Amino acid sequence: MKKNGSLVIFSLDNKCFALNLSIVERVIQIVKITSLPEAPDVIQGLINIQGNIIPVINMRKKFHMPDREVFLSDQLILAHTSKWMVALMVDCVTDVAEFSEKDFVASEEIVSGLGAVGGVIKIKEDIILIFDLEDFFSFDERKFVKKTKKKLDEELSMTSAPK
Repeated sequence: MKKNGSLVIFSLDNKCFALNLSIVERVIQIVKITSLPEAPDVIQGLINIQGNIIPVINMRKKFHMPDREVFLSDQLILAHTSKWMVALMVDCVTDVAEFSEKDFVASEEIVSGLGAVGGVIKIKEDIILIFDLEDFFSFDERKFVKKTKKKLDEELSMTSAPK
């Protein structure tokens, strides 16, 4: 993980988290989410953004936070991993901030085995966890998304093929 750069800072229950800006495509207001039967708990469902089917990740479930009602003010962060685009359901995006190497602490320096946490920064008096989406999903979550995306892409290509 880069030790300096720009971060997209988002909140859940007034707790701040971040992603590197370089992986964020854009932020949108919450839209209708189609639920998926048999999906892992953290996968809220799917959305269609300009013809692209994107899995929605319930960040509250991912962080083992209590569920709450979805509000029209909630937002989706569209971000990409090396394999696919995902939508992260958050309360709100609060800032885009620069950070430098002096503010950054790698997760291995704190405690080993944090997986999705690539590092920590201190902004003012807050400690913000920076997530690495490459290590963010469990094996079962990755497997489900890959299988679902493949199936949906095949179905979409069949329905959009010229007749």
